[in-house]
Amino acid sequence: MSLETKQVAKSMTDVNIGIQQEKRNGAVEMLKHLLADEHVLYIKLRNYHWNVSGIHFQQLHAFFEEQYTALSISIDDIAERIRSLGFFAPGSMEEFKAYARLEETQHLNGNAQQMLENLLQDHEAIIQSLRKDQEAALEQYGDAGTQDFLIGLMEAHEKHAWMLRAHLS
Repeated sequence: MSLETKQVAKSMTDVNIGIQQEKRNGAVEMLKHLLADEHVLYIKLRNYHWNVSGIHFQQLHAFFEEQYTALSISIDDIAERIRSLGFFAPGSMEEFKAYARLEETQHLNGNAQQMLENLLQDHEAIIQSLRKDQEAALEQYGDAGTQDFLIGLMEAHEKHAWMLRAHLS
């Protein structure tokens, strides 16, 4: 075992927060998928922000910017939650693509309607994952902190989904 591997293993076992390492690992695996999904959604929002066209350009351009700005804070919080549980957060596009459950899209030739529909589907998919994961955080992993954290993220995504639905109605 290399010195670096020993140091990583030691740092994970040094975390003494009342949750066993294997349970923390389970919670972290959920968070890694979430972090990757949030990155895919973030990139999609940036893409749509740059490429939206049509009569509602200005409003949607600003709306997409508002969402990706909020998402960038969530992304940082998720990575820091992973670190607080004693693990390293994924940080490369390759890792995000491997963990992500959401799909990327292209610029859609500026089609605002399709952009809004895609974003709504992604937010709803994340909400569904969060709803399931927040229960597992407590019941399977004994991690009330991660459960509370996930509930807060779920509420934020529910608000974004509501705003998208309002644009689509």
